[in-house]
Amino acid sequence: MTTPSKWRDLRRFTDARIALGRAGNALPTAAHLDFQEAHARARDAVWSSLDVARLEAEVAPLGLPVERVTSQAEERRRFLLRPDLGRRLAENTALPQAPGSVALVVADGLCASGVQQQAPALLSVLVPALGKAGFTPGPIIIAQQARVALGDDVAEAVQAAAVVMLIGERPGLSATDSMGLYITWAAKRGSNDAMRNCISNIRPGGLTADFAAAKALWLLVEARKLGATGVALKDEMPSHYRLE
Repeated sequence: MTTPSKWRDLRRFTDARIALGRAGNALPTAAHLDFQEAHARARDAVWSSLDVARLEAEVAPLGLPVERVTSQAEERRRFLLRPDLGRRLAENTALPQAPGSVALVVADGLCASGVQQQAPALLSVLVPALGKAGFTPGPIIIAQQARVALGDDVAEAVQAAAVVMLIGERPGLSATDSMGLYITWAAKRGSNDAMRNCISNIRPGGLTADFAAAKALWLLVEARKLGATGVALKDEMPSHYRLE
């Protein structure tokens, strides 16, 4: 069956699978094979791992201390089966204290390839902006087998005022390169998702690194005034807001 032209035109504006056509009561062969390929790419992305040495080299020009940590999930399969273990630092993890800082955590999450691609560009914009805004940026913590809440353990260990968690987002059928950013003010073990602000879909086909960094800085400035993030802090960043 031929797809009406008005639907074909709409496909230019979205990666969503719309107007795929029909072969009898099923998808056309090409659309079915494309779906299978996308599904396979998404599954592979879940199993991707961070190239830690490369990431360290890419953030080194920022001049911040860099530390490596892992969660209590020793390997990928256990991480996927036991989300609770991915939320806790491995036993006996020692991190240097940096009271009052903004801890920056780069974590593999559910798509290491996404954070590998997006984190260096965002940090290169955000870190200088933090200093100009009166924050003390760093250290940078590279975390493997990590969930979002692992940042709470990090913040408590280094005595940070806030933690910014850059983490690979769950891959979908149209994106396997997406990164999320979570900000938690006064984070500590036991903090919950209602205490965080999230910026999602950071990737070339979504939010740019520059825009995401600007939004993160705006949220941190407002969090410092309010003393809180999450449901207490509404994202009302002006449309004209830009980093200097």
